Amino acid sequence: MAQEGSDVDFELTEDQQLIRTAVAELSAKFDDQYWMEKDENHEFPTEFYDAFAQGGWLGITTPEEHGGQGFGITEASLLLEEVSASGAGMNGASSMHLTIFGMHPVIVHGSEEMKKENLPRVVNGELHVCFGVTEPGAGLDTTKITTFAKRDGSDYVVNGRKVWISKAQESEKILLLTRTAKFEDSPKKTDGLTLFFTDLDRDRVDIRPIRKMGRNAVTSNELFIDDLRIPEEHRVGEEGQGFKYILDGLNPERMLVASEALGLGRAALRRAVRYGNEREVFGRPIGMNQGLQFPLADSLARLDAAELVLRKATWLYDHGRPCAREANTAKYLCADAGFEAADRALQTHGGMGYSEEYHVARYFREARLLRIAPLSQEMVLNFLGEHVLGLPRSY
Repeated sequence: MAQEGSDVDFELTEDQQLIRTAVAELSAKFDDQYWMEKDENHEFPTEFYDAFAQGGWLGITTPEEHGGQGFGITEASLLLEEVSASGAGMNGASSMHLTIFGMHPVIVHGSEEMKKENLPRVVNGELHVCFGVTEPGAGLDTTKITTFAKRDGSDYVVNGRKVWISKAQESEKILLLTRTAKFEDSPKKTDGLTLFFTDLDRDRVDIRPIRKMGRNAVTSNELFIDDLRIPEEHRVGEEGQGFKYILDGLNPERMLVASEALGLGRAALRRAVRYGNEREVFGRPIGMNQGLQFPLADSLARLDAAELVLRKATWLYDHGRPCAREANTAKYLCADAGFEAADRALQTHGGMGYSEEYHVARYFREARLLRIAPLSQEMVLNFLGEHVLGLPRSY
C-alpha cells in the first residue's frame, strides 16, 4: 500500500483532462475518410493543421512570452496521443510534431531576435519548419554527418545532403545541423557540430520526396544543399555546440513518438472491437471466438502497461528529473504494443483488413514506422543494455 503523502498519482490534472477532451473533440471533426483521402493523394492535411493552429494547440510547449501556452511534455504527449487515437495516426501527428516540441533548441539557445521573429509565427501555424539532421552516410551516428558550413566573412556557406526530412515540401525554414569542423579534426567526436535555423532557399536546396510505404500525407524528403548561404545571426547558440543543443530534445522526442504509437494502437483496437461485435460468421459475432478475443484483450493490457511507463517518463521530465531510462523504455513498449494492436486489428478483419475500406491497413503501415523511427527498437535496447544494465557497449 502506498504511504500517505506519496506523490504517486495516476489522475490527470484538470488542465490535462481538458486538453485530452478538447483535442479529441477537435480531431473527431476529421474522420477516417478524410485521412484515407489525404494519404492516398499524398496531400498535406492543411485543414486539420489550420484547425489546430487556430485553436492555439501548436504552441502548447512554447513559453507564454512567445505566444504559446507554456505547458510541459506531459500535456504535449496527451495532445499527440489523442490526435493519433482519433484515426489521424502518424499523418495527423507528424503534421504538427516538430512544431509542438522541435523548436526547443531555438527556445533554449536561440537569440532573442530569433525567438521574437519566429516563435509567434510557428505558434499561429503560419511558419512551417523542418528538422535537418539525418544523412545517408551517417544514419543514427549523428557525429559522422558531413554536411559542412564553411565560414565566409560573417556568413556560412553550406554544402551537403540530408535524408528523411519530414515536411520539407511545406516548410519555409529548417533547423539544420552541420559540421563546422571535420570529424577527424575535432578533439571529441561530438565537437564541431553547429546548429542553424534558417530559410529553406529552393534555389540552393533541391528537395526530392521519397516514395514510401505509408504516412503519405506528410512527405519525407532528400535534401541536396548546394552553396546555401546562411547569415551568422541564423546560428543557434555557439559554433561547435550543436550536438549538445539537439541532445536536450532526444528524450522528449522519444516520449512524443511513444504517445503517437500508443494512440495509434488505441485507434486500431477500437476498429477491431467494432468489427468483432458487428461481423457475423457461422451465425455468431466473430468477437465471441477466443482466437480473436484473446489477442485483442492482450493488446489492451499491453497498451495500458506501456502507457504507465510513458506517464512516468513525462512526469520525470516535467519535474526536472533524469528520465532517459523511462523515455527509451516508453518508446520501446509503446511502439511494440501499438504495432501489435494494429497487426491484430488487421487479422481480426481478415481479408477485409487488407483492403483500404476499413482503414486498419493504413494504421498497420503507420504503426510499423514507429518501430524504426526516430530510432530503432534495437538502438533502444543498446541504450538500456549499456547505460542502465552496465553491459559493454555493443557497437
